[in-house]
Amino acid sequence: MDEVNVSRVTEFFLLGLSHDQDQKMTHFVGFLLTYLLTLLGNSLIIMVTNKDPRLNSPMYFFLGNLSFVDICFSSLTAPVMLANLLRERKTITFKGCMSQLFFLFCTASMECFVLAVMAYDRLVAIRNPLRYFSIMDRKTCLGLIVFCWIFTLLHSLLHVCIVSSMNFCGPNKIREHFCDLPPLLALSCSDTSQYDLLVFTEGSLVTMSPFVFVVFSYCRIRKIILMRSSSGRHQAFSTCSSHLTSVGLFFGTVFFTYFHPSSSNSVEDDRSVTVVYSILTPLLNPFIYSLRNKQIESLKKIFPKSSLYP
Repeated sequence: MDEVNVSRVTEFFLLGLSHDQDQKMTHFVGFLLTYLLTLLGNSLIIMVTNKDPRLNSPMYFFLGNLSFVDICFSSLTAPVMLANLLRERKTITFKGCMSQLFFLFCTASMECFVLAVMAYDRLVAIRNPLRYFSIMDRKTCLGLIVFCWIFTLLHSLLHVCIVSSMNFCGPNKIREHFCDLPPLLALSCSDTSQYDLLVFTEGSLVTMSPFVFVVFSYCRIRKIILMRSSSGRHQAFSTCSSHLTSVGLFFGTVFFTYFHPSSSNSVEDDRSVTVVYSILTPLLNPFIYSLRNKQIESLKKIFPKSSLYP
């Protein structure tokens, strides 16, 4: 049997999005503004949903949790990418990479489950409007969120334990701006066939289950809406449209990144798509959900004399 070099990699080089030195500052300023807007937009949603009594409902409770997950999600990738744009040696330690991978798994999975819970909330609100607050009481809402966090933490721990036990003994250049699963598996010198099977079974189940539940919920919602008057249909569609937009944006990019056949020609496309779901989706969610008169009026009440509003 041939000898195999099993000297363990202690750090990875993050190649980032571009090698063009002239665009470094342009990328840095653009992504910095994007990250700051993400923090601001999602923080304002959390503040509004907690302080305005009119928004003390399950729908806005879950929206606040989605914003918290988006803040965590973007904070795992954007600061590292911004730091690497300013330094020559774009590295991350092996332990740092595994830690980042764990929290990325956790927050990405949590986003899937929160979107599914929000779909269930809309189904209950449209199907049982008179019993909505008794069904979706505070104890039920907290229980759903706690269950989602526990499940996603265990899911993340399983995958990171397996990946961290693999051998990385060859190239250590990750063609991404953060430690993501597909480029890491491409660098491993261990046999990843069994783990690939796990990703496409357990990983697909964890991701697909919330998506299938969302589709099922909206099939039921559509059936109920079609039985109502035109004004009732418009109001119901208006309530659900923002959530459907967020679901399509997030799940579409995740499925494209993790569940399509990889090839050498798809690397650049993959890197562009990861920017969408890791940076742009957390930025767009506050605009998708909150650019309505009700939310803007709520912000004005929180900052009545603030320079943010005339």
